[in-house]
Amino acid sequence: MRATWNGLERDAWMRLHRTAAAALQQDWAYGDAMGALGTECLRVWVHEGGEGSEGGEPVAAAQFLVRRIGGLLPVALCSHGPVWAPGTPPERQAAALQAIRASAPLRWPRALLYTPDAPLPACTGFARLRRVMTGHSTVRLDLALEPDALRAAMHGKWRNRLAAAERSALKVERVGSKPAQYRWLLDHELAQRRRRGYIALPDGFVEAWQAAVAGGAGGGAGGGARSAKAAADRAEPVLTLRADLGRDAAAGMMFLVHGEAATYQIGWVGDAGRELGAHNLLLWRAMLELRERGVRTLDLGGVDTARGAGLARFKLGTGGEVVTLAGSYLAR
Repeated sequence: MRATWNGLERDAWMRLHRTAAAALQQDWAYGDAMGALGTECLRVWVHEGGEGSEGGEPVAAAQFLVRRIGGLLPVALCSHGPVWAPGTPPERQAAALQAIRASAPLRWPRALLYTPDAPLPACTGFARLRRVMTGHSTVRLDLALEPDALRAAMHGKWRNRLAAAERSALKVERVGSKPAQYRWLLDHELAQRRRRGYIALPDGFVEAWQAAVAGGAGGGAGGGARSAKAAADRAEPVLTLRADLGRDAAAGMMFLVHGEAATYQIGWVGDAGRELGAHNLLLWRAMLELRERGVRTLDLGGVDTARGAGLARFKLGTGGEVVTLAGSYLAR
């Protein structure tokens, strides 16, 4: 089993990423976007047999963001990863992790941190590493379900608010994909972030993400219609919806599309939109549109019933699956 660092092929990486419907943080463009914002990114491809840096059978892909504590100690975080080839058993996962550890291009002392994108029972391949933190919970929607099934899975009150929003004067439209067309929503969210004191991705990330995806839009993902659809998905990596009340924006939501998965990025709602259930309506419309685009999984992000009870109730009310991730593992 061999681990090859950097100098990798984006197309091969993204084929594995799409097959696994993997997380945003392991998308190639995420690493490029964070690199453009000043964070060092390292990528490793683990494979068996074959010739060349990526020849043979793929086992895993892992993208690390590196920060240096005190300017010296490198801490490399593989968030929501590695991305495993389908059916990779725990013993091969453990061997891949060892190959990564042995070949990591970071000077000692150093720390490699993994936060696997799976619950604890599925992470036996990490047994030789030290678990240093428990995992958070997130809500994921299975968009492979038919729309009637998606709607039936919603909690009654959530579905009733959606129905009321559909009968209201709210009008939903898709916002253009140029940064200037969705900047208003980023500004609302940034002001909201400062007011409430929560931490999120740096301002400028969405624009950097979009530019990074566009920079690799020429790669193929297979043949025929599926290849054309994958290319179209990469060309439209940001989905932004706005709910208007008269001439004024009442609410907005943004989603980032990465392969056959999507992640809720930001949302904002004004008082009038909140009263009318605008976010219920926006999320429902987004579910339908993403589903039509071939997205299989929508990650609504973490739920914190202590500090964000209202938002947690909103996410849980969708009827999505609550997934508690395994936590963080340390390798030196």
